[in-house]
Amino acid sequence: MLYRKNILRFGVPAAVLALTLTACGGDDGGSKKSNSKSKNEAPAADSKDKPAGDKSTGGGALGVGKSATGKVKEGATPVTYEVVAQKVDVGTEADTQKMVRDPKKAKGLVPAVAHLKFTHKGGGVVKETPDVADTTEIWADGRRGGLVIGAAEDAPGCDDPLDIEGWKQGESHELCETYLVPKGAKALEVHWAEKEDGEPYVWKFAGK
Repeated sequence: MLYRKNILRFGVPAAVLALTLTACGGDDGGSKKSNSKSKNEAPAADSKDKPAGDKSTGGGALGVGKSATGKVKEGATPVTYEVVAQKVDVGTEADTQKMVRDPKKAKGLVPAVAHLKFTHKGGGVVKETPDVADTTEIWADGRRGGLVIGAAEDAPGCDDPLDIEGWKQGESHELCETYLVPKGAKALEVHWAEKEDGEPYVWKFAGK
């Protein structure tokens, strides 16, 4: 977490964005993400979506527009959030070339930006940069993509977490994460969990 925040705080030139680029489903290579399950196998999800209006707890599959509720420790402050994955914007190979240090290693990959809306529902004020979006992942056709640190902070419609201070109950922010996924992926999933080794909530979207 601190590694990621320090990179963002001191600026993210294009060359640095490639530091945590990993092959889809491959080794983390120093990424902030971790998962107790195999990286080549998507976590099992509930076969049925939760009823409309239900606030899920404990992970599982969610329908488009359905929200989950989770508790995250922001520093020493426990905060309850309502979370919903709103969309995934998929870019082009040309966009990828601008992001990475070695374009040859990213051949055939395109950026996918997950947009999640987080609403502070209870707990203390989040005084500094929030951690709540750090457990977001994007999977494509059953395999996890490669994280690109810092690429989503200035994406259209996304709030820069470094600009968020004093996040109070009732307030919402749209936080984003960028992953590189194979071009032409047919099925995209946004995963989010309360903690890094927690069971994720999963929202499914059609590929581009």
